[in-house]
Amino acid sequence: MKNFSITICLIFYSISGLYSQITLPPDGNKKASVSEYIGITEIKINYSRPAVNGREGKIWGQLVHYGFDDLGYGTSKSAPWRAGANENTTIEFSTDVFIEDKLLAKGKYGFFIAMGTENATLVFSRFSKAWGSFYYKEQDDALRVEVDVQNVEESVERLKYEFVDQTENSAVISMQWEKIKIPFKISADINKIQIESFRREVDSGIFYRYWQNLHMAANYCLMNNMNLEEALSWSDRSINSYFGETNFKTLSTYAGILEKLNRKREADSVMKKGFPLATSEQLVNYGIDLNLQNKHDDAFKIFESNFNQNPDDVYAHLGMVSGYFYLNKKKKALQFCESAKSTTTDKGFLSYIDGVINDINEGKDIFR
Repeated sequence: MKNFSITICLIFYSISGLYSQITLPPDGNKKASVSEYIGITEIKINYSRPAVNGREGKIWGQLVHYGFDDLGYGTSKSAPWRAGANENTTIEFSTDVFIEDKLLAKGKYGFFIAMGTENATLVFSRFSKAWGSFYYKEQDDALRVEVDVQNVEESVERLKYEFVDQTENSAVISMQWEKIKIPFKISADINKIQIESFRREVDSGIFYRYWQNLHMAANYCLMNNMNLEEALSWSDRSINSYFGETNFKTLSTYAGILEKLNRKREADSVMKKGFPLATSEQLVNYGIDLNLQNKHDDAFKIFESNFNQNPDDVYAHLGMVSGYFYLNKKKKALQFCESAKSTTTDKGFLSYIDGVINDINEGKDIFR
């Protein structure tokens, strides 16, 4: 009977490889994922989080080796640190990016760090499915970047990656563990990437069936003063294609692009058709767009005309707020904030207006 049991166990173990491994909780190194967008570019980091666990002063140069070294296991004789624990730390970019101003193509990369006392080498490897760095190969490198190593006062128990210092087109990724921090900057050409996205989508079902999408693509180019000739064709399609629509939004964007292309006469003619189609809210939004283009006098004329026609409309009052604010007449802007509050009982509007008042008093820009 005993021999029969042993035979059954041997058979079980021999066939167990045919089955997927059951899901178990991770070991002491917690798994984590962090992501951030720069424009429409997604950046995602997957990693494991080792703990200091009483090893203060024994992490760097001991537990984590400096530089590239033979770890005594695997095939690599010159391996960097795995930048975490267990399997590869990976970092993925949905578009091309710049790492400290060096171009890196979109894709998923194994991420390693060759540590030093003052500087570290970041390694982005095309092979992202390894366990640690025991089989690291330099020929798989897509990019290496040298960055500073920073000492910090407060110890971080578990290794972490954070996105900090975000701007419109960049963010800093900061690796922190124990009393060491390694920040590196990721940036993207957000306008170029956005235009490329528009081009991929402009003939797809998304753009073809809805004038709003063509209009938004054209208006993006108008507001950023870029790709104007192509934007004009998108704007034209938002009006004149099978699914196009002639309305104030489509006409005003079309006119705005014409003007930037030095075709003001045509632009004025288009706006004559557009103004009678506009609501008070649309006129105010149009005037705000003019302010964003630093056309403050033109914007004020729009706001004033709209207010004279719609004196009881809350949007007309808010237009005057924007008009006076960007003419540096902030007292008048605040007066129209108060008059705007008298035209509505909507709690959301009232709260929004109070926020505008606070921004003006604190010297902040409004309606951006």
